[in-house]
Parts: sequence; structure tokens; C-alpha cells
Amino acid sequence: MRALGTRFRAHRLRGLRVRLVVAFALVAAVTATTTGALTFREARTGVLQQSQDTVIKLLRTQVTRLAPELSFPPDEAELRRFAVDVARTEQSGTWRVLVVYRTLEATSVPGDRFEELTPALREAVDSRSATVFQRVNRADHTALLVGMSVAFASSASSASSSGVGSLTGVKVFLTVPQTTEQAYVDALVTAVERAAVPALVLAVLLALLAARGVLRPVRALRNATRSIAEGRLDTRLAVDGSDELAELSHTFNETAAALEESVAELRGMEARARRFAADVSHELRTPLAAMSAVTDVLDEDAAHLDPDTATAVRLISEETVKLARLVDDLMEISRFDAGAAVLHLDEIDLAESLRRTLASRGWSDTVDALLPAPDELRGRVDPRRLDVVVANLVGNALRHGARPVTVRLSEGEGPGGGRWAVIEVLDSGPGIPDNVLPHVFERFYKSDAARSRTEGSGLGLAITEENVRMHGGTVRAANRPARGAVFTVRLPLRRDESAEEERP
Repeated sequence: MRALGTRFRAHRLRGLRVRLVVAFALVAAVTATTTGALTFREARTGVLQQSQDTVIKLLRTQVTRLAPELSFPPDEAELRRFAVDVARTEQSGTWRVLVVYRTLEATSVPGDRFEELTPALREAVDSRSATVFQRVNRADHTALLVGMSVAFASSASSASSSGVGSLTGVKVFLTVPQTTEQAYVDALVTAVERAAVPALVLAVLLALLAARGVLRPVRALRNATRSIAEGRLDTRLAVDGSDELAELSHTFNETAAALEESVAELRGMEARARRFAADVSHELRTPLAAMSAVTDVLDEDAAHLDPDTATAVRLISEETVKLARLVDDLMEISRFDAGAAVLHLDEIDLAESLRRTLASRGWSDTVDALLPAPDELRGRVDPRRLDVVVANLVGNALRHGARPVTVRLSEGEGPGGGRWAVIEVLDSGPGIPDNVLPHVFERFYKSDAARSRTEGSGLGLAITEENVRMHGGTVRAANRPARGAVFTVRLPLRRDESAEEERP
């Protein structure tokens, strides 16, 4: 049960609904993540770019305004004053400035070691006249570093071809913490994360709605298929819309209609075949009765005929008896197929019924009967059909098995409880081949020469099975462990029921 539950849960997890929800959730997650990442990158670049441009522009303006006041060559005090003046540009006091002239350095904050300044930025300022910048990350904050060289544009002749004045050797470095910009970026990350959760929830809801729209026609198709398999061939699906599912429903309806038509045609052919067999059998009864009467007379006079004629007369008599039995069996089979066979139930002593069956056919001395005492085992059965069942099984054992043949009657318990009668017919023959066992109750089944039906009609076991089935019982053929075959009939013991005729 645990394994079955595990397989059921695994089947549910692999179901179409789960797969659709997972697919929608994955698509939504990838889309939300990609959109959020691109939006975050563009917004972050925009925030930092704007801050960076503002700082560089302000630094360049301030340096251009203060540079003419710087004496040249400057001393350390001049450099410090220049750094302090540049740092004052930012009223919040977050700017820190380093001014370098050859070996002299001065910062806007006394004792500031200016650790953010990297050799790469210093080298870049030394090698080019353009303003350079670099963003560096420290343990707890991000800072923007800007570096530029101070140039004089005192005369046109001294200006370089690039439009930049002569470099003075003075270099200005600025570091600005980007705490505000980092706060903006962090807020943006939080906003993206918060937006992703509702997007996923919305995607799951949409997936459930889509799964419901897809699963409803699939479920209807499953139920319709099951209904068809149970024999309700008039089952059809409602066709809504013109999509692929509607086309599938339309195709199913066409297939079901074709199947219904084919089955109806087959059933008609089968009914006509049964009616034909029944009609032929019925028409043969009268001439066979006449032939039987004639052969009986001939049998009585066979002793007075010459040997060849007597042999021919006896052969005709035997074949006439077989043909009459075959016709009777065909008519009985036709009644089963047409549903015209009925039970005439009566409460009888089963052991006495079996004794009468053996005695009426002259088998009392031939067959060993292991039966209960009189009135020990009674049941409500059709006596005529029970006689046919026992006679067919015992006759089959005598013809195809070997003596001794034993008939055993006992009481057993049924699958769902209750009292059952168990009739066993055992023979001592070679047994039934394994490849024949599944077919012994089929009509006109021809087994090998060891169990050929030379005397029977080929319908005896089939009629036996039908009679047992009408009683609600079962019949089974098997081989005995030692030697021989055994046929087991199990009949429910019904007592004190209505005496009216009934059908199973």
C-alpha cells in the first residue's frame, strides 16, 4: 500500500497540472529576473553616471577658478590652501582633496593618508592631461576618485595643439564617498526583489487558470474514453471553439461513431449467425428423430443381417446418435447466446442428485462417489442443469481420462464468505497438456490426440461452463499433482429464496 501511495504521489507530481504550473513559474522567474537585472543595471549606471558627471564638472570648475591664485612654483602651504579651497566646494564637507606638485603633497584634511588613491589612477593622471576617474570599493562604502592635472592657458603660443594649456606639474585628486548613490542602488535592489514575488504569484495563478482550461477537456476526454471502454458506445464529447482541443474532441466523436457503427454491424452479423445455427438445428431435429427411429429398428435387426451390412447399420446408428446429440447441444448453446436460457431453481439434496445422475447413465459401478450423507448438503439449484454439468464432466473423464474416476462433493467457503458446494471430478489419465488447459472450455476446441473428442459433440464443456455461470459459480480445470486431471465446480448454496424462475 505504501508503494502504491508512493507511485500515486509520483504520478500526481508528473501530472499535466504540475508541469504547467512549474513551466509558468520558471518562465515568470526567468522573465522577472532578466527584466529586474537589466532594469537594475541601467538604473544603477544612470545614478552613478549622473553623480560622477556632476562631481567632475564641479571639480573642474573649481580648479579652473582657483588655479590662477596658486603661486608657482607652489610650496606645501600653498598646496594645502589650494586643497582646502577646492574641498570647500562641497558644502556638506564630504570632499577630500589631495594636491601634488613633484615631491610635495598636501591634503584638505591634515594627516589624511588618502589610501583610496590607487597607483593606476596616479599613473593615468601623470600620463595624460584629461580628467580621469575610478570607482573603488572599500570595506563599508564605495568612493569615487577623480584626478586631473592643472594647466595654464596664459598665451596662445604656449597652448598645445590639443587646446590644453601648458601643464604646471600640479595634480589634483579628489575622493567623494558615494553613500547616497549606494543607498539609491540598495533601494533599487529591494524594489526589484519585492516586485519579483508578486510576479511569481501572478504567474502561478495564471498557470492554474491555464491548466484548468487545458485539463477540463482532457478530463472530459478521459471520462469519455473510459465510458467507451465500458461499452457505452454512444458517448460523445461537446465541441466548443475551434482550437486544437476542439479538433481533438471532433476527431474523438468521429472515431466513436465509426466504432459504434462497426460494433453494431458485427453484433448484427453475430445475431444472424446465431439465429441461423438455431434455425438449422431446429430444422434438423425432425428428420433426425425419424432417422433415429429407423436406426433403432435396424439395430434390433442387425443380428440377422450379414456382417458387412450389420457393421454399416451400426455405424449409421452411432453417427445418427452423435448428430442428434450435436444438434441438441447446438440448440442449447444458441439459447445461451440469445439469453433465452433460464434457471428453474429448486432446493434439493445435492448428494442424491449426483447419485441419480450416475445411476441414470449406468456409472454407479464405474465411478467412485465420495458424497455426504443424505440431506447433509442441500442447495437451491436447477436440477436439470446440475445433472448436465455432472454428466458432462464425468463423461469427459471416462472418455479422455482413465479409470478410476472419482466424484467428490463437499462444502466449502466462497471468496466473499458464505456456504458453497464444491464438486470435483477426478480421473487417473495422463492429464491435460499445459497449452490445452486455457482452452478446454472453448467450443469445438481440438486438443492433441491424447484427449481428442471422438465421441462428444465438442460442446459439452462449453455448456457446462455456461450452466455453472448461470448459477453464479465457477468451474476450473487443472492437473493433479500425481496423475490425472481434476475439474472443480463451485456453486453458491442458496436456500429459502423465491421459487420463481430467475436469470443470473
